Amino acid sequence: MDNHNLLNKIYLFKDEKEIDCAAGSTILEATLAAQINHTHACGGQGKCSTCRVSIMDGIENCSPRNDQERRMASNLNFPNEIRLACQTKLKGNVSIRRMVSDKLDMDLISEQFSQDSGVAIGRQQRLTIVFTDIVNYTSFAERFPPYDIVHVLNRYYRIMNTIIQENNGIISDVAGDGILAVFGIEKHTENSVLDAVHAVKQMNQKLEDFNEYLSENFNTQFGIRAGIHFGNAIVGPFDTGSMKKMAIIGDNVNYASRIESANKEFGTQLLLSKEAYREVQSTYPNFNVFETTLKGKTGKYELFEIIS
Repeated sequence: MDNHNLLNKIYLFKDEKEIDCAAGSTILEATLAAQINHTHACGGQGKCSTCRVSIMDGIENCSPRNDQERRMASNLNFPNEIRLACQTKLKGNVSIRRMVSDKLDMDLISEQFSQDSGVAIGRQQRLTIVFTDIVNYTSFAERFPPYDIVHVLNRYYRIMNTIIQENNGIISDVAGDGILAVFGIEKHTENSVLDAVHAVKQMNQKLEDFNEYLSENFNTQFGIRAGIHFGNAIVGPFDTGSMKKMAIIGDNVNYASRIESANKEFGTQLLLSKEAYREVQSTYPNFNVFETTLKGKTGKYELFEIIS
């Protein structure tokens, strides 16, 4: 029996449609033959990635990546389930979701890839996530006009951003007096949790100078509370059109935020999740541990305070 006459089935998730794919044909060839408007800007040469699909089921029925697809996957950090439809042949049934389906998708992809970013399409990565907020900020904000508040916060952010960057981190977001920082996006660091702990300690040291400025000009002083967690998060460039930034999202980001808030309950300045503390235990063997519940999460969690 001629295996090339065998028909595999492709289920298109978005289109809610099933089509045939002859053995030896690529996914793109099958979708185009079925009159599916499947974007392929480079003409199916494996040079642009606009035809890429997410294999939702049946990844084992896809051919291994060829050299062309392997280079693209390496350059753009494709996870295993993201495949180039123009290069992927089938030996069984699959369920797929097309990633690029209209002009807005095309525009976004073109802009992202023009940045030559290793995380152009987003990826999941094991990272150290840090939340910090300012102690006494609320009372300060209630007493001074908007100009002073904005000026002081910008001065604070500028100083703390330098420290975070010097310790291999980046600020992903700020909200009021809060900073969301992430460590470990760049692979050259040996221990991103250790980097984060060092950054928080240096932020507190630098705060002593900052507080002299606050005392002289506003008769107030700040403190810093921080929470650190180590776990998976989604990293990607987020673009509203007028604002572009590299950001992280996911449940572990919320977890780090809850850890930071727990400092208020225990009167601490820096708390680490169990996952984060494991990464620095050999450097900081002495600790206090607190067991608590966290808002929005079930069960109890152990949080660790480093004793230097």
